[in-house]
Amino acid sequence: MLQNNSLLAQLKQQIRDTTPRAEGVIKATEKGFGFLETDNGESYFVPPPAMKQVLHGDRVEAVIHENGDKKSVEPEKLIEAGLDRFVARVQKREGRLAVVPDHPSIRNVLKSRIKNTLDEASISDGDWVVARLVRHPLKENDRGFFAQIDELVAKADNPTVPWRVTLARHALEQDCPDAGSDWPLRDEGLTREDLTAQPFFTIDGEKTRDMDDALYVSPRAEGGWQLSVAIADPTAYVEEGHAADLEARTRAFTVYLPGQNVTMLPEQLADDLCSLLEDQERPALACTLDVNADGSLGDYRFFAANVKSHAKLVYDNVSDWIEGQGDWAPADNIAEQLTALRELTEARTAWRNEHALVFKDRPDYVFELDEAGNVLAINTEERRIANRMIEESMIAANACCADFLASHIGHGIFNVHRAFEPEKAEAAQEFLASQDIAVEREALTDLAHYKELKRALESRDDAWLDARLRRFQGFTSMSAQPGPHFGLGLAAYATWTSPIRKYGDMVNHRLIKRVLKSEQAPAEASQALTEQLTERRRLNRMAERDVKDWLYVRFLTPAAQNQDTFEADIMAINRGGMRVRLIENGATAFVPAPLMHSDRDKVVIDDKEGRIQIEGEERYKLGGSLRVALVEAREETRSLVAKPAD
Repeated sequence: MLQNNSLLAQLKQQIRDTTPRAEGVIKATEKGFGFLETDNGESYFVPPPAMKQVLHGDRVEAVIHENGDKKSVEPEKLIEAGLDRFVARVQKREGRLAVVPDHPSIRNVLKSRIKNTLDEASISDGDWVVARLVRHPLKENDRGFFAQIDELVAKADNPTVPWRVTLARHALEQDCPDAGSDWPLRDEGLTREDLTAQPFFTIDGEKTRDMDDALYVSPRAEGGWQLSVAIADPTAYVEEGHAADLEARTRAFTVYLPGQNVTMLPEQLADDLCSLLEDQERPALACTLDVNADGSLGDYRFFAANVKSHAKLVYDNVSDWIEGQGDWAPADNIAEQLTALRELTEARTAWRNEHALVFKDRPDYVFELDEAGNVLAINTEERRIANRMIEESMIAANACCADFLASHIGHGIFNVHRAFEPEKAEAAQEFLASQDIAVEREALTDLAHYKELKRALESRDDAWLDARLRRFQGFTSMSAQPGPHFGLGLAAYATWTSPIRKYGDMVNHRLIKRVLKSEQAPAEASQALTEQLTERRRLNRMAERDVKDWLYVRFLTPAAQNQDTFEADIMAINRGGMRVRLIENGATAFVPAPLMHSDRDKVVIDDKEGRIQIEGEERYKLGGSLRVALVEAREETRSLVAKPAD
């Protein structure tokens, strides 16, 4: 009998070993079927019955079935669940509790239970919750999907749903930190220079409360300018290891969302004690730096100070005054500085254009909301001269910080950006070669050679080429060691100018103060901290995008009902269609292939090349533009659908 069982087991194993299998990720469709997409680019059909055993995003091992020349797969083993912790809406039907994940590709209704610390009576149909998947049909001994509700995020009728749900989805804090109200100025053993008589000024948005940089600028007799940058000093109040410091370390950044900010530091510090408010004396960490007449940087000096802002200026007012518009005018002592700062800015921009790199100006889209969170308007704010004046000042100050930390300590919190990750450099080189642009590998990995390449590419003014090349480019990360910032064209870059809203800047403040006090620097920041800062910045940006998508859908629903038309830029092209950005308001919309032509077979999409042909002629390409008509606004997925209007 034992021998028979052994033979049976061997036979089963032989059958398993000879049965063709595939491993990949499940991609669900709205029609009930799906696809298994493997890492090497193969795609297998998953029929509707088999899709009932999996969820979109699951990584599975599946058995391949062949029927003539058609192949399909049947998921057999779960390797990694696509869902773990997720946001969902509650369904209550006749006393039975279930949740529907808030995901554009998952419409499954999952049976659920309430965490024992929650009151089931407090959970109603349509409420938003955080849940966890605790059972999966492909797990051993699990017969079906089952979820546990861990947290109530918002009631169905709560007007703050877009904000609360988005923050919960990305596991970000819902409220500003509360760390008490007693914040005495610490004795740090620093000598602070009294600069309160110098007419420093701030330039910010009209509604900005957490003002962390003030400037004082004067022409030099030998040519060029001397720029003093005073930065808010939260570490003068918050000791390392204090509860508020540990909380700031966890949050890493202030989260800026339309209509709501979730501060990194307690509001009493961020918006009051540390903010460089007009006519209020404040402790600061400062840097005085020389800018030569050609825009290059000269000597600089970091020091602790007490400062007072003599004027709270607003970007648009300053830009209007410089451009000879409007009725507003600054006081004489501020006007002289603004004129000097404009000249400094033009010199620095010219120097960076020749010796470093300058980002192209892109407009900001600002949501105007009422108290209930309804969108009244979406305003376009161009990057005007006043914005550039502050931007150039901060870039110069941060370049000095990078040099200071690298030369005095050897470590800090640096923003490192390599244009091309090593594993993508070869593919980028091949792509450029296909466009008759022959480059050596070092042009992609060496800063000096990359700057030459970047200027040559920009001189072509080819939007398609720029968009295609972005596929191969890397992202900015935080590093304890100095490294090049290819995007800015600088050998090293370390920010210290926003310590109210960035924890990495607080770390750099403490390191600068150690040098000023001739104290030994601590060990360099751990990889865990730099990875935490990098990840939290990514999550914050995703949260901002998600809230905006929600508000865009609400705002543009009437436009979709009327099929209003908009000029749009083509941002991405994939197998299903193209994603566009509406130039008027910054919203993104998807144009599916079936809406490009009544006969889908006449639409040929080359997603790798970023080109779309219709009836044999190229009609659209990545980086191009077209006019589209909105046809649908889907609040359940926070997405807009459009069709070509030309």
